[in-house]
Amino acid sequence: MESQADLTNIRKELRKEERSLFFKRFRSNKLLLTGTIIILFLLIVTIIGPFLVSHDPYEMVVKDRLQAPSSEHLLGTDEFGRDLLSRIVHGSKVTMGVGFAVAAITSFFGMIIGLYASYYRTLDHILMRISDGLMSIPAILLAIALMAALGPNTRNVIIALSIVFTPHIARVIRSAALVVREQTYIEAMRSQGASSLRIIWRHIMPNTISPLIVQATFIFADAIITEAALSFLGAGVPAPDPSWGNILYDGKLVIFNAWWMTIFPGIMIFLSVLGLNLLGDGLRDLIDPHTKN
Repeated sequence: MESQADLTNIRKELRKEERSLFFKRFRSNKLLLTGTIIILFLLIVTIIGPFLVSHDPYEMVVKDRLQAPSSEHLLGTDEFGRDLLSRIVHGSKVTMGVGFAVAAITSFFGMIIGLYASYYRTLDHILMRISDGLMSIPAILLAIALMAALGPNTRNVIIALSIVFTPHIARVIRSAALVVREQTYIEAMRSQGASSLRIIWRHIMPNTISPLIVQATFIFADAIITEAALSFLGAGVPAPDPSWGNILYDGKLVIFNAWWMTIFPGIMIFLSVLGLNLLGDGLRDLIDPHTKN
């Protein structure tokens, strides 16, 4: 009994040491720390911000159109007299929501495609050739073509961007899974009669989670940029629903008279993409220190 108690205490100490080492590495990783702070700020704006702003993002007050930033309208107003701060805050729900949904959907389907392509040679040739075909088309052009076929609304933006970015996740998962598939313990499991389903999901899949998380953060950032580009071109989130992209679209018409309509949504897009890329680079360094420059 004493030896069992000693073993339990040793395990607790090891777990404590692992947590301490993890937080120490986290604090020392400047990229990860900076990216986390930026993303937490954006999450606060997205989740809590709509409850704090006092103006309705859809309310038009023509007499207040194109007002510069002031105490009443902290970021100014647009060409219809709508409060820009309110529209940017509410627009963050759309832009960040689209980015998160695309990252989640592409991670789910990309994992399935990558795992099965890595395990079955026939499927590999079919699925990867389809992925190569989709990846050969520039992302923005493919997204515009899909939006032209589907029609401009938020749901279709998510569908179109998920189709565009799923091959990228599938490629990453396939590469990681191919390495695991050739390991000796996978051959041992196969020789013992383990089913393909069990090998794929119980033994190969857990070893692909780390690169999946890192790649998902980059897809999140790419989805935000592409959604903003689509909305800027008029093929994304339709007016009057606010998103950072269509606020920029409205601002380009009055860029010399109302600089705030392009500067502030541009800053939000810049911060979100910067934060997600720093977070992805930091996670990659944290998960695999050998990749650190």
